[in-house]
Amino acid sequence: MNRADFVEGLRGGFAVALASAPFGALFGALAVENGMSLSEAAFMSATVYAGASQMVGIELFGHNVHAWLIVLSILAVNFRHVLYSAAMARYIGQFTPVQKFFTFFLLVDPQFAAAVKRGESGLPVSFAWYFGFGIIIYVPWVLISVLGGMLGGFIGDPKAIGLDILLPAYFLGIVLGFRKRDNFLPVALVSAVASVLAYRYVGSPWHVSLGAAVGIVLAALLPLPPQAPDLEADALQSEVHEV
Repeated sequence: MNRADFVEGLRGGFAVALASAPFGALFGALAVENGMSLSEAAFMSATVYAGASQMVGIELFGHNVHAWLIVLSILAVNFRHVLYSAAMARYIGQFTPVQKFFTFFLLVDPQFAAAVKRGESGLPVSFAWYFGFGIIIYVPWVLISVLGGMLGGFIGDPKAIGLDILLPAYFLGIVLGFRKRDNFLPVALVSAVASVLAYRYVGSPWHVSLGAAVGIVLAALLPLPPQAPDLEADALQSEVHEV
């Protein structure tokens, strides 16, 4: 791998690792509170590796829900990753099958946002950069989950000190990072309304995927923004015409 790209990825992912640390600690604390051992909490963080889905999973574990329903609920929350991988396909076409395996395993929300923004800016999305960005988030996430499980007893009720608002605020920040895109406001608004209605009439965690699906349908129906004129092409055509 290209060392410079790898180091650049590490630097970019470091800030995300710091920002996600409270979520990892919160998950560890809640996991132990719901009856999981430290090793089980670490194993879930290492294999599922998706903060929102892990939160849903431990909540269902605590209510003695059937295993198949837990898996289905986690799939409902993580279904957006199918959309993420489709959106990233044009930037990672050169990756080998093994590289794609690690790419999709490390695919989380900030990783997707950073990769798409990098690709749209014209910079290459190399595997070295992607892996560096992802691994600096992944390893601390697992370790801090264990630390949260060990120290969770000192936190008490996370809701009492407002820690339950961290995850929604985190996702809101990621969404607002795309606010300058065309049709952002109508798509985000319709998706939010649909998600609220789905939460009211269908229930959690299905409102996540249903809200996203409605937003995607609207985005597909809205007209594409007008393309900026290609000044270089127009100048070339003028020269050809003059000749």
